[in-house]
Amino acid sequence: MHRRRRTALVLTAAIAAAAPLLTACGNEAHPGAAAVVGGQRITVSQLEGRVDEVRKAQRAAVPDEAQYRQVLSSTSSLTRDTLHNMVLDQVLHRAAQDEGISVTRKEVQQMRAGLEQQAGGAKGLETAWLQKYGIAPARLDDNLQLQLEAQKLAARLGTDTSQPAFWKALSKASQELHIDLNPRYGSWDVQKSSRVDAKTPWVREVTTNAGGGQPVTA
Repeated sequence: MHRRRRTALVLTAAIAAAAPLLTACGNEAHPGAAAVVGGQRITVSQLEGRVDEVRKAQRAAVPDEAQYRQVLSSTSSLTRDTLHNMVLDQVLHRAAQDEGISVTRKEVQQMRAGLEQQAGGAKGLETAWLQKYGIAPARLDDNLQLQLEAQKLAARLGTDTSQPAFWKALSKASQELHIDLNPRYGSWDVQKSSRVDAKTPWVREVTTNAGGGQPVTA
């Protein structure tokens, strides 16, 4: 996922030195891990579960088979993008914690109400987040909490989410968390707080099609 898209996610939600590759030895030390963040594993099964949530929501939103195939084609990197978001969520949360920032449930509810009004209702907001950012409806409140943390962090730093000072704070949090990605998903660039593809063209991603049919490859 490009930096522009990452920044757009934070900004829209408000309205709305690179990490080393996980070595073969490290991979053996964390079997079944898609990533290790702060010593805690994001398991492959957890990642697949998140992807499955999105695919099921997409299928429900697009019952037409031909249109659903187009959705699958346009989101063929969903597994890698989802892992990126799962890691970045923890990075952002750590950066907010470092600054003593917290978000209440009431604040999340207020933000959601405002966004629902803009989107024409709860369903409209869920559909928009699903289509634009690959966020399943069940994860919407969690995502909004992170967007609020991003807003508060930027305000605390006297900047906004598009400026270097904000991403420097995320870079610091990335370093503190010692992020390792399974090589099949690329590596984590600490300076950019972003997943980057590994230079291994023979590695192919296979995403299970929850709606049936052939797997999607990227």
